[in-house]
Amino acid sequence: MSLPVVVVTGGSRGIGRAIVDKFLAQGCQVLTCGRGVRPRDLDPAVEWVQADVARAADARFVVERAEQRFGRVTVLVNNAGVQLEKTVLDTTDEDWDEVMGINARGTFNLCRAVLPGMLEGGGSIVNLGSISGLCADPAMAVYNASKAFVHGLTRSIAVDHGPQVRCNAVSPGWIMTAMAEDAFAMAHDPDKAKADALARHPAGRFGQPEDIAETVAWLASDAARFITGQCFVVDGGLTCASPLQPRFF
Repeated sequence: MSLPVVVVTGGSRGIGRAIVDKFLAQGCQVLTCGRGVRPRDLDPAVEWVQADVARAADARFVVERAEQRFGRVTVLVNNAGVQLEKTVLDTTDEDWDEVMGINARGTFNLCRAVLPGMLEGGGSIVNLGSISGLCADPAMAVYNASKAFVHGLTRSIAVDHGPQVRCNAVSPGWIMTAMAEDAFAMAHDPDKAKADALARHPAGRFGQPEDIAETVAWLASDAARFITGQCFVVDGGLTCASPLQPRFF
């Protein structure tokens, strides 16, 4: 029996790297990609492709490389993404192209490239959305919109291409990666901002990349075979609570 073939975009660090490591630990054959050179600490068993997912030709090449190396792709995880802290008025055309190119077009490009093979033999797609696609974060207009696109695309793929293909999304909250640390660093008082954010988590902690990797691997597995078209929030309870604070009552 052949091993699952998994493509993870943006697997050089953070959540993407945790997802790569999780599938590798499960015995899968894994290819990942990024715009830079191969990370020195990436496991030798992982195939690396230098690619920009915003380019349709690069997306096709990623899938072709995986097929040539391992065989038909059975799992696609669209993790590659960038964040931008700007309002609509502050956002330039170049900002739009950067964020929507990677977060939205990149997800679309990989899904389109992998679907023909999955429709022949079945497969699972897991897209990385965000709670920012459900609840708008201040001064992150295009990022919020890009993640809402990911959620909508996820549902459309599930409807249009089931039952051969299952497609779901994971919507992380505050996961402690370099991107999250950079966001806190931009606050007027980073320590206070971090403490306030932590206090709003019923789970009592921020998330770790491994928390998302576990959810992604589960959704891609047969254990979730009756789940498709869903967006799973993994945020330690952040978005489930009322914005009203107890001290006012």
